Order: sequence, then structure tokens, then C-alpha cells
Amino acid sequence: MGFYTEPAFFILLGIAVVPAIVLGCLEKRIRLYGFAVSLVFVALLFMHSLQEAAALAFFLVLSFVMQRWVLHLFRKESPHAVGLYRVALALTIAPLVVYKVGAVFDANILGFLGISYMTFKAAQVLIEIRDGLITKLSVLDFFYFLLFFPSFTTGPIMRSRAFVEDVDAPLPRAEYLDRLALGALRFLAGAVYKFVLASLAYWAWWFVPQAIGYATPAAAVASELCIAVLYAAYLFFDFAGYSFMAMGAGAAFGVNVPRNFKFPFLAQDVKDFWNRWHMTLTFWLRDFVFMRMTKALIKRRVFKSRVTTACVGFVFIMTLMGCWNGLTFDYVSCGVFFGLAMAATELFQRKSKLYRNHKKDAWFKFVSWLLTMVWVLIGLSFFSGQIGRLIFGG
Repeated sequence: MGFYTEPAFFILLGIAVVPAIVLGCLEKRIRLYGFAVSLVFVALLFMHSLQEAAALAFFLVLSFVMQRWVLHLFRKESPHAVGLYRVALALTIAPLVVYKVGAVFDANILGFLGISYMTFKAAQVLIEIRDGLITKLSVLDFFYFLLFFPSFTTGPIMRSRAFVEDVDAPLPRAEYLDRLALGALRFLAGAVYKFVLASLAYWAWWFVPQAIGYATPAAAVASELCIAVLYAAYLFFDFAGYSFMAMGAGAAFGVNVPRNFKFPFLAQDVKDFWNRWHMTLTFWLRDFVFMRMTKALIKRRVFKSRVTTACVGFVFIMTLMGCWNGLTFDYVSCGVFFGLAMAATELFQRKSKLYRNHKKDAWFKFVSWLLTMVWVLIGLSFFSGQIGRLIFGG
């Protein structure tokens, strides 16, 4: 049973939220019920794939053991805690790496639907134990956090401390009903995005280029431009639709699922775009990779300039994002392209007098927006495989 794609899912979701709403209105904790529902939905998701179910079970056991081990090390203030934490973090990430490498050779090794998001969630717990931000986490809360079904397959990527705060303390009735009403609107908006607007964009993505054709160079350029624009529209409405529905479903269970998109096509530069597009992934990479990496580089004085350090960081995290999506030319080149675009933006904004003198001018904002959309369309054309097709044929 696919999440947010099949009628059976929506029917079961409609049934499952009723007791959750009753509990919420009675100002009771929905935690145990929500965990039970998540177990049922995840079981239904993998009921036809024992291999993926086994891989999920292996990952859950591994991540739980690593989490308990690291928690124990830092509680006991072990002199080897930091080094062993790094081992635990590497072991937690290892199944995802094995899966991504195996996928290059068309082999599903340790992979399951949702492994990318779950790995980031499990890694976040370990990192924040290392930072002293998490000193305790119950078994139930840990597994509920990893298995929370509204965001299991497509995100958004949640943070454990916010999640535990939501599920451990029941909301006042009025606040719960306000959150539920907003969640219902978001769920409806997500359904419209996914099933109406994304479907129209997908249809146009295939139909319009064929209607224009490739008879002349001008027609070929127009067709490829339409493909780029319509794919970007399709990807946004499809992905944002999933995210909004996850937010809506989460609200019924008393969980504030974070927003994942915030008007990305109004971005003024490429960095701004990634602060609006797949925000939970961007912020995860910023908080747990970029900030730590650049801090270490500055501390060790690897580069003389902080701007250079930031640029290297941008290229690294975006390349990492590309690899996270998949070890293919399309995904990795997309990440590298956006990393270079963000680095170029950083250099321009830090060094250019033109930017400093005119960044608040209306004409400059318009030109900046227009150029940003060009860079975004090129980047997403890498992601879709369009540029790979033009380069390699097919």
C-alpha cells in the first residue's frame, strides 16, 4: 500500500484519525495510539516485500543499539566517547551507503522505502547526544520518531526533540483543534497539489513538447525549455503535495510536522531558493554538516578566507545531497551544479560592489530573480535527466 497514492491509504487514514481526534479533544496523549497506528501503516507498506521489511528491521535494531551505546558512553563520560560515537555514526549511516552503492549495480542491498529519511533522523539523534542536547530518549519515543507514518516515505525530515515534545505533552483542546483545522486545510491543499496541479503539469510535460516538435532548431529549443519549466512545476506540486498532506496527517496525531516548501519560485538567489525548497533537508545539512565542517576548517585554518571556506562547504553539502538522492550522473551533477551556483552567489554577494550598491533596488531584485530561475531550471534539468539525455543521448 503506497502512502498518499492509493485509495486504500486514504480510507485507512480517515479511519485512523478518528480515535486520534477524540483523544486530542479529550486532552489525552495520542502517543501510544499514534505509535500503534504507525506500526500498522508501516507493516502494510512492506507487506508485499519481505526483503525490504527485513532491511527495515535490521536498520531499526542497528540504530537503536547505536543510540543506546552512544547515550551510555556520554552518560558515563567515557574518555573514548567521542571516538566511539564516530564509529556508531558511521555504522548508522552504513546501510544507506551500501544501498546507494548497490543501486548503481541494480542490486537492492539493505534498502527499503524511506531509508534516506530514516537515516538522517537516526543520525540526528546520535549527533545531538554527542552535543549534549539529548540526555534521555525512551524506547517508545525513539521508535515512534523513526516510524511516524505521515512522514515515513517522503519526509519532511523531523527533529527528535521537537517530535518528543509534541507527543509527550497533550495540547489544550483549543490549541489542538486549531492545529487540526490548519492541518485539514494543508492536507486538502496537498491533495490538490498532488492530484490536480501535479497531474496537469505532468500531462503538459509530455504533451506540449510533442506538440511543438523538433522540426527546426527554434522548435527544439522551445520544446526543451518547456520540458524544463513543466518538469520544475510538476516536481514542485508533486513533492509539496506530499509534504502538505504529511503536515495535515501529522496534525491529527498532535505532531507539528515542519514545513518543507515556502514559495521557492520567488527566491532572489540560489541560496534563498534552497532555504525555501525541501527546507527540512537543507536545514539538516546546514545544521549537521555545513556548520560543523566550516567550523572545523576555520579552526584548522585550512583556507585563509572565510568566504572560501563557505564556498567549499556549499559545494560539499550540495554534492552530498546529490549523492543522497542517488549515485547517478543526474543526481550527483545536480548537486555539484547547485553547489557551484551557491558558491558563486556567495562570492558575488561578498565581493561585488554592484550587489552592495543595488541589492535593494527593484530592477536588481527582478534581474536577480530572473537569473535565479534560470539557474534553478538548469539545476532541476540535471536532476530530471534532461541534460544527461542531451549530453549522452537517449
